[in-house]
Amino acid sequence: QAQVVESGGGSVQAGASLRLSCVVSSPVYDSMYWGWFRQAPGKEREGVAAITHNLRQTHYADSVKGRFTISQDTDRKTLYLQMNSLTPEDTAVYYCAADGWKLMAGRYNYWGQGTQVTVSA
Repeated sequence: QAQVVESGGGSVQAGASLRLSCVVSSPVYDSMYWGWFRQAPGKEREGVAAITHNLRQTHYADSVKGRFTISQDTDRKTLYLQMNSLTPEDTAVYYCAADGWKLMAGRYNYWGQGTQVTVSA
């Protein structure tokens, strides 16, 4: 059974940056996807960014391309989401997930508890 623990959320002003971290403890395989998702109040959970464990493929939602970057630590146990040029529309609870497929939330098997990101105008 995998454990997924996020950290790094907070409240910032528009234009600021935040970096989210996620530690995943589970058996991993190279083709496995890890991802970041977010859910704003009253909205469905949406995929933000995903990366394969072997770092060969990344995927981003159109709304964050050029602003957010997903990456892994060299030990491949920690996942990061660098978020730059944040806007109020990025306000949501952000979730880390492991063992899934690209940006499809329903395909992920392991989820963290979520971390709040609030961006004020």
